[in-house]
Formats: sequence, C-alpha cells, structure tokens
Amino acid sequence: MKIETLAIHAAHTPDPSTGDISPPIHLSTTFERGPDGDYPGGHQYTRGSNPNRSMLEAALAQLAGGEVALAFASGLAAIHSVFAALQPGDHVVASADIYHGTIALLREIMQPWGLEIDFVDLDDKDSLANAIKSNAQLVYIETPSNPLLKITDITAVVEISRAANAKVVVDNTWATPVLQRPLDMGADITVHSSTKYFGGHSDVMGGAVIVRQADEFFERIRNAQYLAGGVPAAFDSWLIRRGISTLPLRIRAQSATASQIANFLAQHPQVEKVHYPGLESHPRHVIAKEQMQAFGAMLSFEVADGEAAARKVPNHTKLFQQATSLGGVESLIEHRASMEGPHSSTPRNLLRLSVGLEHGDDLIADLERVLEK
Repeated sequence: MKIETLAIHAAHTPDPSTGDISPPIHLSTTFERGPDGDYPGGHQYTRGSNPNRSMLEAALAQLAGGEVALAFASGLAAIHSVFAALQPGDHVVASADIYHGTIALLREIMQPWGLEIDFVDLDDKDSLANAIKSNAQLVYIETPSNPLLKITDITAVVEISRAANAKVVVDNTWATPVLQRPLDMGADITVHSSTKYFGGHSDVMGGAVIVRQADEFFERIRNAQYLAGGVPAAFDSWLIRRGISTLPLRIRAQSATASQIANFLAQHPQVEKVHYPGLESHPRHVIAKEQMQAFGAMLSFEVADGEAAARKVPNHTKLFQQATSLGGVESLIEHRASMEGPHSSTPRNLLRLSVGLEHGDDLIADLERVLEK
C-alpha cells in the first residue's frame, strides 16, 4: 500500500465488540486474568502493553517499513532507551550537529554512566571512518539536522558502519517516513519525537523507536522501555495514531510552503544565509534530493544585522508564533541559540522556522513586513 493508505489503515480496524470506526481509548491500567492465570486479552499491565499503544506501535512499524516499533512518552525517552541498551565501555559515534537535548543526554547521563562518545562532523566519509573504534556499537545521525539542516549521506554512513559492525541510528523526526526512509537505505533503527509531525497538532508528547529487524539489541531496548516505564498513556497513544492519519498530506503541504519561504528569504537583503536543503545553494542539496522525497517543513535563516536584529523579528511577527517545538499545523519562529543555552554553538543571529499549514503568501507577507522594519 502507498503511504497515504497506510497512514489511515495500518493497525486500524473497527472495534470487534462495538463496530466503532474510531478506536476506543482503553484507560485501564490492569487487565483480567483467565481461569488458568494467563492473559487472554494479551495485556497484563499498561506499563508493559496497552491496546492503544499496541495499535500505535504496529502502525509506526508499517509506516516506516520496519519489523517492529516501540512507543515512548517523549522523543528523548525513546533516544535514551537506545543508548541504555548498550553496555558501559561501548563506543558511540554521534554527528556533531544534532538536537541539543540529545547532546545533553549523551554528555550528562550516558558518558558518566560509561559510554565512550565522540561527536564528529560527518560532512565527509573519512571523518566517520577515522572516528570508529574497535569497540564501536552505534553511529548516531540526525538528517536534516537541528537547527542547521545539515544533510548526512545515510547510505555512505551505513556502508562504513556496517564494515565496522556498528549499528546505524537515524533521528528521522524532521523528515518522517513520508519524506525519508532510512530503514530502506540500510539503517538499523530510526528514532522520532512523535510530539512533532506524527501528532501534528502541538497537543501530545511522544517518542518512537522503529527497527528494521527485531534482534537481541531490540529486545534490550524493549526491556529498557518496560523497566524504566517511559511509555505513553492510552490517550496520548490514541492522539498520535489519529495524527498519523493525516501525516502525508500535512507534511507535503508544509514542505511545499517551506520551500516557497526559503526561496523568498534567500533573496531578501536583510537575510545573510538560509539553511534549507531544498535550495540549490545548500552544500548537500544533491544528496538531499537523492534520499528525500521532499525537503521538509523546517528551515533556519541568519539575519544580516546580527543577534539584536534577529531577536526583534519573533517579537513582531503576527502569524509566526514565538515558541519552541515544531511539526504542528501552526507556524512557529524561535531565536534558537537563546533556547539552547549559554553553551550553544548555533549562530547568534539564527532564527528557526517551523512552517505550518497557513497559506504561503500570508506567511511570507508576515516575514517581509518584519524584516523591512
């Protein structure tokens, strides 16, 4: 089935007891045992499984082309479970430009716990090949990256990592399986903040781990999910599954508008630089074109007159709302470095945009009015 059909029908059948087309929400935390002590409904305790979460996990796996998926209470909970499945002393190579929360997780929790972690610029193949050590277990990349929208060649990373017997994990939050399919390119695992495009309406938090093949390492991730208990509630699972139904239509429309805005900003005299892989000026535009169906709904740009000028822009936009997060139907704008904190390496004049479902002409007019002040 095409992804538009999967988004609606994956793991979604009428409720057998009532015929409900919209699945019910199962709020129970515990489930009745049968006369012999087993669990005829397949569920024991909601930390382990829940009908709504099981439906969501099955849909996520089908959508991404993976064998199995796990749902979590947040994107960082999902990412943490992957690293928690490793052993102290294992080596991880991570892309240098990734979500600042992932960097903090690795530096403040996983390194003290015992992981050996190197952050590497993956703009060329040699940097990765030289960084991988004999005890390397994972190579972790995020493409497009947050917030500079760097593009990593997934196929090249898979080739180098496989030669070193290391698994490849791709944070595919910004692209989703609609625009980019890392598992089809040989990656072992994708992680997502389903708070973003999967949910799609800025009203639910969640995360996901999707694996190409269910192996012993996946079972360790599942064990981390169960024992740590960072799982989504039934209603959260229901909301994310509902959001997935419109995901292909939303993200394609948002991507088209983002491309329109990126081209406008690239020509504006008050803009120093635009970071968007859909622009031919992007240094890895050709790779992005090869591995993505469209270039996504996120972009960032640097204001020509420095940080003070950049900070004024979000205070005066009317349609772009000044807020953190992304992937909702409303457009957001943010001075990214101030959000990331004093140790941020993000340019101080950079603004990050999450493009929603408003009309592109209206969003451009909103930016044009502010930039020309």
